Amino acid sequence: MKKYIAGVLTVSSLILSGAASARDLKVEITNLTNGLYFTPLLVAAHIKESTLFELGMPASAALQAMAEGGDISGLVMQVESAGGIYAANPAAGLLAPGATTSANLALNHNRRYLSIAAMLLPTNDGFVGLGALKIPKKRGSYTYYLNAYDAGTEANDEVITGGGAPGVAGIPADPGALAGSGGSGVAGLDHNTTVHIHRGTMGDTDSMGGMSDLDSRHHRWTNPVARLVITIKEGRDDD
Repeated sequence: MKKYIAGVLTVSSLILSGAASARDLKVEITNLTNGLYFTPLLVAAHIKESTLFELGMPASAALQAMAEGGDISGLVMQVESAGGIYAANPAAGLLAPGATTSANLALNHNRRYLSIAAMLLPTNDGFVGLGALKIPKKRGSYTYYLNAYDAGTEANDEVITGGGAPGVAGIPADPGALAGSGGSGVAGLDHNTTVHIHRGTMGDTDSMGGMSDLDSRHHRWTNPVARLVITIKEGRDDD
């Protein structure tokens, strides 16, 4: 079964369970891009109202910290305070292009929705995301494709500054070491300052200047950016 999702980096796979668990869920995430890396992923099961982000709404401070610098600690606190369960950083670091990571969660009737988030590097405030997917009840495997979103909190200037703190302009780094330097900056402030579909990066081929520090031969991308396979391994079909 395949579905397309419009919208929606700690130690290897983390298993967390709650009382009266009804189903066991395995989550596999694959980076489909050519030159982007996912910072530590957060995979959370929760009630519908505690999704990690919402399209068309301003980013929370926790989401901004993740989207601009890869810091998922605020989102983890958000999930915990709402009684959800999560796997933090199942890849034990960055998820490279073409790589796959997995996590396991034990579900019950209070955790019927799945959300996922990780910053995309190198971007200013782009992230791969899944927001409040209702988890299937029946046993089996289900495939989804995830888009990249723009948090709407920082101009997409495509200049690598080593920053990453919320409100500090620039891209923290290019993990693939394919970027240039000396870019003058591509874009001004976002017209849409809510969470929205990311328009991708422009880049250029001038490694010593130009508008962008990103290389259009390596860093250009379009949606979707990730494949998600969820497998319901055990439990009742009628819960």
